[in-house]
Amino acid sequence: MAGSYEAMWEKLNLDLDAHAGLLEVLGKFYGDIYLSQDKRLRGMEYLDFVLSEIHGLRIKELQEAKAQGRKVVGTFCVFVPEELVYAADAIQVGLCAGAEAGFDKAEKILPRNTCALIKSFVGFKLSRLCPFFESCDLIVGETTCDGKKKAYEIFGDYAPVYVMEIPQMKQACDRDLWKAEILRFKDTIENLTGRTITAESLKKAIRLINDRRRVLQRLNRLRAAEPTPISGRDVLLINQVSFYDDPARFTQKISELCDELEQKIARGEGVVDGAQRVMLSGCPMAIPNWKLPYIIESSGAVVVGEESCVGTRNTRDLVDETGETLDAMLDALVDRYMRIDCACFTPNRERLDHIVAMARELKVKGVIHYGLSFCQPYGIESFKVEKALREAGIPMLAIETDYSMEDVEQLKTRVEAFVEMIR
Repeated sequence: MAGSYEAMWEKLNLDLDAHAGLLEVLGKFYGDIYLSQDKRLRGMEYLDFVLSEIHGLRIKELQEAKAQGRKVVGTFCVFVPEELVYAADAIQVGLCAGAEAGFDKAEKILPRNTCALIKSFVGFKLSRLCPFFESCDLIVGETTCDGKKKAYEIFGDYAPVYVMEIPQMKQACDRDLWKAEILRFKDTIENLTGRTITAESLKKAIRLINDRRRVLQRLNRLRAAEPTPISGRDVLLINQVSFYDDPARFTQKISELCDELEQKIARGEGVVDGAQRVMLSGCPMAIPNWKLPYIIESSGAVVVGEESCVGTRNTRDLVDETGETLDAMLDALVDRYMRIDCACFTPNRERLDHIVAMARELKVKGVIHYGLSFCQPYGIESFKVEKALREAGIPMLAIETDYSMEDVEQLKTRVEAFVEMIR
């Protein structure tokens, strides 16, 4: 990939040598974790291609769109309403935040005991390693945790940052606050793009993003079959790529993959024999954060669901498509995004109920709760999650880790013991 894109990367002011090293490591890591799998679906070849070109062809597409006058908006969080971005004919993409990149530089402006995701996005930017950052006309942050909230203040010195305030409770006054934030974001996107969001353009954008959610809902229904027809690693990859790829193209490709899955299920074929069904819960996993799923699926288990922002939290709820006026559609956006059950909310009974219901529906033997070190919202809430699961008779293992490889053997020992226990 490197040869054909170096001029573009140089124009984006990437550190070419460090970036080449990153791609080399990423390629090997990907090969070990993904390409080594047996019985993969043919449709996964598209995901392999996207990953191989994620800093190449996709960035080229963004640059071509920018040359035509379209704007690119980068985000870290599922609270940012994509529908408004696409309704203004802009493009929304996820940002690099899933690897131990540039931590030495990040720790010069952030405390060492900052969660890995925050250090990662700051590190990627300061080390000039992420072409998505350099392609963005605006980066949208959000107040889902104190660490992010304060980091965005510092990050604003290095990139154009806009921060949305996320309510911390779900009372009527919190909905009012969130509606005001949606309207403020709409104004910001209109000012950025020079385009007015109309009822027609918003209706089209709502359908575009809902269609992507629908195909991921279909994928989740199919993967729940017994025997399990697709690895949890592959579904995680699909969810991760959904944040970067063109929405319409992604929906079409995953629809084709689901057709293939249906045929595989009809033949009674599974991806692994005798593996224990488990569910992942907790913090989001950005590309290339594949460590824990790989450990789990190398320890006699298979992941059949993810209760996370890179999972069902992002796809469970659709925006109501019945509204015809702009005001009705904006209200539908407010209502849909307020149903997100992020650990930033207090109280958060609905997340506990969702986890228990999901574990039962998927017939899992146990839940593995994943927390990033120094992530207080999910770390503290894991105790309530464990209590709710215990009362439902479902075992849980709490894992706290970061992006390093230093604890792989320790984690493998703990996961293997948990899998043996639930067996």
